[in-house]
Amino acid sequence: MSILEKDLTVKKATRQGFGDEIVEIGKENKDVYVIDVDIAKSCKTTDFIKELPNQHINVGIAEQNAAGLAAGLATTGKIPFVSTYAVFGSLRMAEQIRQEICYPNLNVKIACSHGGLTPANDGGSHQAIEDMGVLRSIPNMTVIMGADYYSTRKLVRQAAEIYGPVYLRFTRDTVPMIYGEDEEFTIGKAKKIKDGKDLAIIANGDTVHLAIQATKQLENEGISVKLLDMHTIKPIDREAVVECLGIGKIITVEDHNILNGLGSAVCEVVAEEGNGIVRRIGVQDQFGQSAPYEKLLELNGITVENIVSTAKNLVK
Repeated sequence: MSILEKDLTVKKATRQGFGDEIVEIGKENKDVYVIDVDIAKSCKTTDFIKELPNQHINVGIAEQNAAGLAAGLATTGKIPFVSTYAVFGSLRMAEQIRQEICYPNLNVKIACSHGGLTPANDGGSHQAIEDMGVLRSIPNMTVIMGADYYSTRKLVRQAAEIYGPVYLRFTRDTVPMIYGEDEEFTIGKAKKIKDGKDLAIIANGDTVHLAIQATKQLENEGISVKLLDMHTIKPIDREAVVECLGIGKIITVEDHNILNGLGSAVCEVVAEEGNGIVRRIGVQDQFGQSAPYEKLLELNGITVENIVSTAKNLVK
């Protein structure tokens, strides 16, 4: 069965993928640590605490201290995962990440739940719409967001295995389970879901399932779509974007500000290579509000309907 034929009604939050995988990784490697900031339940690290208490530290509500402690642990050969909300892990900790983790290029992972608009009713203060953009601009940092439960598990494991700072972004809300347990993923390499010749759609994170649904509709209307899951936005898979320039018409879809996120990363490659048009679908450079997750997506045009409409106009 192809991914486009899968039932997308089964859902799980990608934060749960992190919580489940980090326990397995910690059991296999005693150098793996989790550093919490008093929100273990929300970030799904309670099982890690129960099973591996000697590899866990809770610093309390002190994210900047968590970053500094992680940097110190990394200098001793440990592999610390700082677990918090995306808005805190990218913004409150930004100086410490830059100065203490990325500048000396230490092996620290920032693992953040509540990415994008998924905090929903918590409001704009908790919705991290600029996090991946902020952190992709810091040298030595790798920036990743898996599309579903299983892809997140695979990418978390890879993040633990590679050396260097990594930012991992997860959803608070449940999202459709797109991939099977045996699918393979490579950091820095886009996952090609489907090939096509009329249009390319590049999505990441919790918007991939929307891109899949839009692709089904477009294919039914005779428009051939190349569909990519760009789970790593830094380093961007330049080769995959250049391949899309063979078509020349690209739509990016993301649950992130259209400034400095996936859309901007793709546009940078297209501008340098030439011969392409890009339409960016994402958060329209505006703060969120307290509302259901789907309503917030709708207010920013991050919908199947808008992807389809944008595609049709672009193909014309």
